[in-house]
Amino acid sequence: RESPAAMPAFRQVGEKQLPQEVVFMCWSPKRDLIALANRAGEVLLHRLANFQRVWSLPPNENTGKEVTALAWRPDGKILAFGLADTKRIILCDVEKPESLHSFSVDLSITYMHWMEVTEESSVLTSFYNAEDESNLLLPKLPALPKNPNYMVCIFSEEKSDEIMKLLGDVRLNALVLGGSSGFIEIYAYGMFKIATVNGVAGSCRGLCLSSDLKSLSVITEIRNSSDSEAEITYFQASKLDTSLLSSYLPEVTRMARKFTHISTLLQYIKLSLTCMCEAWEEILMQMDSRLTKFVQEKNTTTSVQDEFMQLLLWGKASLELQALLMNQLTVKGLKKLGQSIESSYSSIQKLVISHLQSGSEALLYHLSELKGMALWKQKYESLGLDASGIEEAITAVGSFILKANELLQVIDSSMKNFKAFFRWLYVAMLRMSEDHVLPELNKMTQKDITFVADFLTEHFNEAPELYNRKGKYFNVERVGQYLKDEDDDLVSPPNTEGNQWFNFLKNSTHLKESPLLFPYYPEKSLHFVKRQMEGIIDQCLQKPADVIGRSVHQAVCLPLYKISQSEDSTPQLFKLPFLWNDKTSNIHYVLFTILENSISKIHILRRHTDTSRSVSNGILAVEFGNILNNSINESSDSRCYSCLDAHFYDDETVTVVLKENVEQEGKERVLAQLPLSSVYTDEDQDRKFIWDSTERLDERSGEIPTCTVVLENQWRVLENMKAQYVSVNGIRKVSCVLSSNLRHVRVFEMDVEDDGEVEEEEEEETT
Repeated sequence: RESPAAMPAFRQVGEKQLPQEVVFMCWSPKRDLIALANRAGEVLLHRLANFQRVWSLPPNENTGKEVTALAWRPDGKILAFGLADTKRIILCDVEKPESLHSFSVDLSITYMHWMEVTEESSVLTSFYNAEDESNLLLPKLPALPKNPNYMVCIFSEEKSDEIMKLLGDVRLNALVLGGSSGFIEIYAYGMFKIATVNGVAGSCRGLCLSSDLKSLSVITEIRNSSDSEAEITYFQASKLDTSLLSSYLPEVTRMARKFTHISTLLQYIKLSLTCMCEAWEEILMQMDSRLTKFVQEKNTTTSVQDEFMQLLLWGKASLELQALLMNQLTVKGLKKLGQSIESSYSSIQKLVISHLQSGSEALLYHLSELKGMALWKQKYESLGLDASGIEEAITAVGSFILKANELLQVIDSSMKNFKAFFRWLYVAMLRMSEDHVLPELNKMTQKDITFVADFLTEHFNEAPELYNRKGKYFNVERVGQYLKDEDDDLVSPPNTEGNQWFNFLKNSTHLKESPLLFPYYPEKSLHFVKRQMEGIIDQCLQKPADVIGRSVHQAVCLPLYKISQSEDSTPQLFKLPFLWNDKTSNIHYVLFTILENSISKIHILRRHTDTSRSVSNGILAVEFGNILNNSINESSDSRCYSCLDAHFYDDETVTVVLKENVEQEGKERVLAQLPLSSVYTDEDQDRKFIWDSTERLDERSGEIPTCTVVLENQWRVLENMKAQYVSVNGIRKVSCVLSSNLRHVRVFEMDVEDDGEVEEEEEEETT
């Protein structure tokens, strides 16, 4: 077989055999990077040049191991992937394998599409250009302490700019998720749900939201329990009848921007609490490890508390206590213990003052702004923003701030007692060892003695009900009870007796019910109040998603074809159909193949999103003429290629992988560029097919108009490779071909000679 003398089109720039089977490929829209997910649950990022690996994110217990979808944010700075086993969506930084944000969904995700809104209007432009006021009015959130234990930490020292990276550009972009059982949700900026779409049947196989937000196309796979074969159906939901998202675009953008600020702040507060709990665990471990031994080895009947009291009152310790203090604790050890506990206490205090309070104040600011938006009814009421719900959320944040302040007071008093106790014990131990005691340490006022006595009564009651918890030999519950993530009431709630403000409130009939006062839960922990606040905020921000979702109506539903059982083993991503939205002419395209006379033919379905046109559906089948100049079967039937995979390269070209159908040695696979101009030579040829939505297309495949294309120079034989799938990016002019065993990858630069392109464009214009 002679190959053509011409230089092969497309330049190969890399080839790799991969250790794991690849199940997803997705090119970055802005850079020469391709994201892959493999069967092991790993997400990898490779560079175009030599297919060099940039980073890999191994599967993780918390996030999940079964990747089912990938999508890039339109600016290429964030990669999103969905996990089936944990039903989570992770947003990952392109620079390094780190999760910046994650959220849970109700069903496992089967497809993702991340689009950017290209609509322009003066209102939007002024919003895009205006500086975010919150940056001017609110202080910058302090960074959280570094911690290797949790994966998501975009708030640590050197990363305060990552919040801005996560929020990204102000221009609205939307992550559309499709899942099993007709699940479709739209997330603004990839973070906040702005629509839950209902009324679509089946499991989602493809999605496309037009860039003006007027129409959403969905392809689903519907399985009847009795039928072993699944049916592929094309839905198009046209939002034109409500045009809610598109006509309220500036409002939706503003609202979504606020929502994303609120969800990052909730995450910030959650992480601050995690840091506080860790500092607390540190205190428990220190105290327990030092005192446990003493309690366990103690032979006398008196309690630890009594032994210390005796030392405080008479200045003389029992021999046992003396032995514990001098041999096990030692003066040096006591000093160290005192310092480490004090630093843990002060780090909790710092976290409350600088992190919890500034985070909650920023939250109050954004919620109040949102309430102002909700009160502007003509603009925001139809989007489902509800002022009374937001009012409740503001109240819940107020209660949380009150609780954080209460914790501060508790820490303050605990620290006073604690310092007095350690200082007194230090002096007592110096005396036991007959060391010199400095005169300033020797002074002890009545107040100090009270602090020590308080500390002993508070922390050394042996409470049998606490024996199975940490800190079981003495009770350090005062601060710890606030940080427990449980619904139990506080073990020792703050004493409010004699508090003038409480008495005043009790006696005033009007103030009790006043909406101006934040409710206060004296019996509850900080965690409990935080969970309550999160629940109320989620509920109030959920309403717009339901309202916008209900406004989406189905415009058309077309059954396409049945898929055989044998195809089901291939990974979800690579199966056609493939959806494409032509932004300039507002046309949605669907690519799919139908088997006809053992040849898999590519079909192109065109649908104008502008429903004012009388005929908006067109379909065309494409077959490929003889590409390879085979001297042997020159005269044989020209329809000798099956299409294995097809993707839109850009608005004018489709990239296809073809396979020869002639049974002979060395069947070659071909990578080719199919210009749409060579398919649509006659504007109305794809409209000749008479649609009947009761019948599937594959049952009438003989009636579908067919166009035979002979490719001139835009193809290349893929030698020594059973190519099966392709992933392309027309912006960067690159493609990646994957073999049928899912492990062999080849990468090409697709930019062919300029002359061909010019001719193609001219041809396009004439049509």
